[in-house]
Amino acid sequence: QVQLVESGGGLVQPGGSLRLSCAASGSIFMINDMGWYRQAPGKERELVAAITSGGSTNYADSVKGRFTISRDNAKNTLYLQMNSLKPEDTAVYYCNAGVVTRVTYTYLEVWGQGTLVTVSS
Repeated sequence: QVQLVESGGGLVQPGGSLRLSCAASGSIFMINDMGWYRQAPGKERELVAAITSGGSTNYADSVKGRFTISRDNAKNTLYLQMNSLKPEDTAVYYCNAGVVTRVTYTYLEVWGQGTLVTVSS
């Protein structure tokens, strides 16, 4: 099996920064696309940023210029650097990855359990 574990969430003031991490573990042969999603109360889950295995990125318009997604393939870890945070960024942030498992080469879409980011003064 494959697991994703997010970390780095917490309470931060407007204008502050946080760095989220997502560590993948388990029976992993390779990881394809990865992404960060978020879900605020009363809203649907939305894509925040995505990154391919080759490093190509895309961002939601609401976070362009403020957030940076990156990955360390050697560590099977995904990051989201969040700067200039706004109250509207408050949400549970989820990590997602497309994973090919070792041995059986099965493709899985895997989600983490989420980490809460609260932006408030």
